[in-house]
Amino acid sequence: MKIAMIGAGYVGLVSGACLADFGHSVVCIDRDPDKIASLHAGRMPIYEPGLDALVAENVRQGRLAFGTSLREA
Repeated sequence: MKIAMIGAGYVGLVSGACLADFGHSVVCIDRDPDKIASLHAGRMPIYEPGLDALVAENVRQGRLAFGTSLREA
């Protein structure tokens, strides 16, 4: 399943990472370009235990991506 997650904060990023870990293709969209740039660099904008490893693995597997445009999703 392909999923566009609106928001890459406490709800969107965690939910998107978990859905990607279940095997879905997820794009987290956020209007904050600094947040998206941080995620592309592997830095988490929030703290949640284990989130950094979960995000990194799913990005590596090609199941999780980030963007600023809803059209990208």
